[in-house]
Amino acid sequence: MKFAEFESFKMAYEEVGSGIPLLLIHGYPLNRHMWQPQLDELGKDARVIAPDLRGHGDSTPTEGIYTMDLLAEDCAKLLDHLRIREKIVLCGLSMGGYISFAFARNYPERLAGLILTATRAAPDTEEHKLNRQRSLALAKEQGLEPIIEAMLPRVLSPTTLQNRPDLVQTVRKIMQRTSLQAILGDLQGMMERADSRPFLKQITVPTLILHGKEDPLIPVEEAKAMQESIPNCRLVLLDRAGHLPNLEASEQFNQAIREFIQTL
Repeated sequence: MKFAEFESFKMAYEEVGSGIPLLLIHGYPLNRHMWQPQLDELGKDARVIAPDLRGHGDSTPTEGIYTMDLLAEDCAKLLDHLRIREKIVLCGLSMGGYISFAFARNYPERLAGLILTATRAAPDTEEHKLNRQRSLALAKEQGLEPIIEAMLPRVLSPTTLQNRPDLVQTVRKIMQRTSLQAILGDLQGMMERADSRPFLKQITVPTLILHGKEDPLIPVEEAKAMQESIPNCRLVLLDRAGHLPNLEASEQFNQAIREFIQTL
């Protein structure tokens, strides 16, 4: 683990391998440890960089709303800290996908390729916003644990929940290393995020969409709709995987990324 020190917080990150930079942005309420199978395997194919977003894992928390633009800016600052001038491959999962859209809008010149995992381009519906407001109230009243227990069956496939208790416990432990400030900041930031659907046709870099066939949070139809709107885009659906396909189907996931990088 290394640290990049910025004005308002200290960002923890892992870095392995060499070659084209591959920046992995984790989802909510997770941290860089969710990318362990990729850090273990993809260092042979790329320079893999996995940060903890502010308030997650070992990065220091800050107060306020964690907007997708703010978190994208943090990732750009990390690239500056690492003196990465060449174009990168950006991979974001779930909330990390929302951040990836913000990054692609704000820093298009920094991208060689885009990987969108278990995410959606549409903004929150009124129902989604209501659910986030309930989560905000619950986190303020009772802290982290009820948020985590509610999230586990929403991010893992029925197959994983039934047959892979070790992975369920791993994900629980990763989630437990999220600060209350990050939970509150993430929820508000996701609630306020922009509609990225009009932006999809403007994405000019090669794009890969990876989506679990058993994703309980985001239907496969949304991944297919994104693929139809992004000009140079391939969709790979992963078997026996839910909302965390990089953990639930890591071999398939890594192979898809490996093949994608080789085409760039």
